[in-house]
Amino acid sequence: MTQKEQSKRLGTEPIPKLLRNLSIPAMIGMFVMALYNLVDTIFISWFVGIEGVAGVTIAFPVMLIIMAVAAAVGIGGASVISRRLGEGRGHEANQVFGNILTMIIIFSAFAFIGAFTYLEPLLSLFGATSETLGYAIDYMFPIMLGTIFFSFAFTTNAIIRSEGNARFAMMTMIIPSVLNILLDPVFIIWLDMGVQGAAIATVISQASVTVVVIRYFMMGKSTLAPSLGDFKPVYRVIKEVVIIGMPALVRQVAGSVMMIAINAMLLRFGTDFHVGVFGIVQRVAMFTLMPMMGILQGMQPIIGYNYGAKQYGRLKETVWLGLKVVTVFSVMVFLLVMIFPHWFMRIFTADPVTIEAGSDGMRIMFAAAILIGVQVVSGGIYQALGMAKEALLLSMARQVLFLIPLVLILPHFFGVTGVWLAFPLADVLAFTLSVVLLYRDRRTFLVRTKEDDVQPVQKQAVST
Repeated sequence: MTQKEQSKRLGTEPIPKLLRNLSIPAMIGMFVMALYNLVDTIFISWFVGIEGVAGVTIAFPVMLIIMAVAAAVGIGGASVISRRLGEGRGHEANQVFGNILTMIIIFSAFAFIGAFTYLEPLLSLFGATSETLGYAIDYMFPIMLGTIFFSFAFTTNAIIRSEGNARFAMMTMIIPSVLNILLDPVFIIWLDMGVQGAAIATVISQASVTVVVIRYFMMGKSTLAPSLGDFKPVYRVIKEVVIIGMPALVRQVAGSVMMIAINAMLLRFGTDFHVGVFGIVQRVAMFTLMPMMGILQGMQPIIGYNYGAKQYGRLKETVWLGLKVVTVFSVMVFLLVMIFPHWFMRIFTADPVTIEAGSDGMRIMFAAAILIGVQVVSGGIYQALGMAKEALLLSMARQVLFLIPLVLILPHFFGVTGVWLAFPLADVLAFTLSVVLLYRDRRTFLVRTKEDDVQPVQKQAVST
């Protein structure tokens, strides 16, 4: 099957089969990618100590900013490309892709320079103490030098998924993750490089997948084949990509601000120990979100393509099925964390004090986890449809509108426990907002009509 035929499957194949075929590879890739984050933290916790985990946790907001830009460009571009392909405008899809590559090259150059200029004051501003600053610098310096690899890998993964090639997109996540897991003991333990070794292993892993992805596009395995002229910046293209990608940028930057706020409050009402404990709990939280993110990644190209092709019945079927599946996963996550929090903590440490503190925090943090799935999917739905205002609002809701204010307020009344309490309260509020917007727009992508059930070929004939 050619890549062009794979893209057309988005508008013809039965939705349950299509969502399964696109989501499972994405879920596997996300699981493996989350696994290497876990392994990084496990090695640092066991062979460097909780101070090393605290240093990496302090540095993580900077890494989130890098990921934010890459995600914004990639997801925004993927949404535009999906709709261009659905509309049969392949040449314009190539132009979008060329402009995306230009954008990440320019951004990576700024990050490279920043590694030598503003990294140390930035980490100090983000809350690094005299005990954790060295660890934070050791971790982030190699990461910033390798920004081009991170940006390219994150961005092209979204683009590859937008044309329906979920399996190769999965491989672009699995390859660097597995390599990173294999390199961690080499650099952290055998070469005794500590947290810096973890960062170097990560950069090498991302560089390896960059080579694989470049080969994929150069050998004509993709629907997209940008010419040299497509790399020339076009304002209207960049504007469209940025507007659609803005929710992803806001969500990731908000994640960075959230981490800074949490670290600041943990240091104010606790110690570096509590920052390290949060670093462990946060890795577990990221891991449990992966199935739902995989479902969303499977949904978005289907939604974008069928919206562009005016096949609204298929769009609505995809939304309903996705909402049901992520709700099931949310319930499973809730039960696992409530029943086995000590088991999760023992993966990272044998210290009983750390295990107890992390288990208590984890249970509170996941108290409203059954609501997370709807939040994750609702924002992605609006983003795939190109409805930037709603997508931006939902991307800001949990972290910016609710979580950050709660993190800054509750510790004054409940101490460190207030930080944990902020998460379930923010989940409840964000879920409520998501449901309100989904209900308001139910006729757009939830409530089926007779017109929606017209066969795809007939629909296209009418539209033309």
